[in-house]
Amino acid sequence: MTDADMDMAWAALGGDPALMPRISTLAREGVLPSRLPVREVARACVGACALAAAEWGARRAGLSAVPEVRVDDGAIATAFHSERHLLVDGREPVNFAPLSRFWRTADGWVRTHANYPHHRERLLGALGLAADASVERVAAALAGRPSAEVEESVYAAGGLAVALRTPEEWAAHEQGRAIAAHPLVGRERLDDAPERPLVPLAGKPLLPAAGLRVLDLTRVIAGPVATRTLALLGADVLRIDDPRMPELPDQHADMDVGKRSTVLDLTARTDHRTFDELLARADVVVTGYRPGALDRFGLAPEELAERRPGIVVARLSAWGGYGPWAGRRGFDSLVQVATGIAVTEGSVERPGALPAQALDHGTGYLLAAAVLRSLTEQTEEGGSRVVRLALARTAAWLTGGATRDAERARAAYDGPDPWLVETDSVLGRLRYALPPVRFAGGPDDWARPPGRWGEDPARWASVPPGD
Repeated sequence: MTDADMDMAWAALGGDPALMPRISTLAREGVLPSRLPVREVARACVGACALAAAEWGARRAGLSAVPEVRVDDGAIATAFHSERHLLVDGREPVNFAPLSRFWRTADGWVRTHANYPHHRERLLGALGLAADASVERVAAALAGRPSAEVEESVYAAGGLAVALRTPEEWAAHEQGRAIAAHPLVGRERLDDAPERPLVPLAGKPLLPAAGLRVLDLTRVIAGPVATRTLALLGADVLRIDDPRMPELPDQHADMDVGKRSTVLDLTARTDHRTFDELLARADVVVTGYRPGALDRFGLAPEELAERRPGIVVARLSAWGGYGPWAGRRGFDSLVQVATGIAVTEGSVERPGALPAQALDHGTGYLLAAAVLRSLTEQTEEGGSRVVRLALARTAAWLTGGATRDAERARAAYDGPDPWLVETDSVLGRLRYALPPVRFAGGPDDWARPPGRWGEDPARWASVPPGD
């Protein structure tokens, strides 16, 4: 039995439909319960990613057939809750700060995101409150204001607040219409750069991305999910952050497994020159900031392709690079509120949420899949490539295009324990979720735990053959 959503995801990536029978699914009852088809979309994103990895690995290893892909609902559900399952020396993570929540307003609800100190500061500034304002003071300040006014004033201050909308209101909104008019996965060939040489693979496990060098300029779940998946598959992933914007420790422990982490101030000439040296030998650049935010550093796709012909550029954003909200920051929780998901999962009177940050995780696996498929296409046809994904476009698929599972035999789901493991690291004893991307002969865990944030040297770990 095939999955319509899996077919859709694979088609959006430009994949060969003849490969779909290579995917088999172990469905489980009680996984990611929701009024919307979250389980089906999650399964489709992970399945498409695993198939893209198997396809690319088969090509590099010279296999006569693409390895079989096994998609297990239990592994997917565990991975989609990875930030909740993380333990560091037995301590549970902090996923949402006190000011990241729903608030009553004069005419409805808004949701804010203030996990990072600078976002908290901007939120409080927009509300005219002191830096140490309590939850009660914030609630009182918001209770007397209309939702739309809060949304606009906080955004103008550089903060994050979104008014609750129904699905119908979002469909009529200019940004909602812009999102609906674009594909799930934007794919573009930028130039006529020659094909990159296909470096053969050998040994076990089969690591499709072995030898690839990935510059990771992403934050907060979706982008890091994509790049930690590429790290799982063998890529040398170097995450780059601004030294003035440290990552939250628990976020780093969960999302940077398998990677290395360094800091560069791209406004400083020396650090920018270091970045240029890294780019000169990179195969993939993944960005997760709002559209245009990094362009002033020469990181627009066209400029990257000119400087490094044959590069694959993957761009992730909350709202897409089009429409009136193209330049806005956003997170999974806020996209759920704007697009009507929070109303569908709850009500106008009491909004709800998806059972996991499924827009983040699902889009992250799709982003990794888009990179892998672009690499496959590049070796066949040449050309620098850019792929673009947005959380709000994934939300449109979930709310308007995805379908419920057909009846099929299901296995029991007795909790996440089979997909949780522990390891020692410089951060402490970690419990973490195993990756759900699996195919015959491929890896089932990362080769290394995360190190300390920002403390790796700004250089590639190794030089692949043929470089």
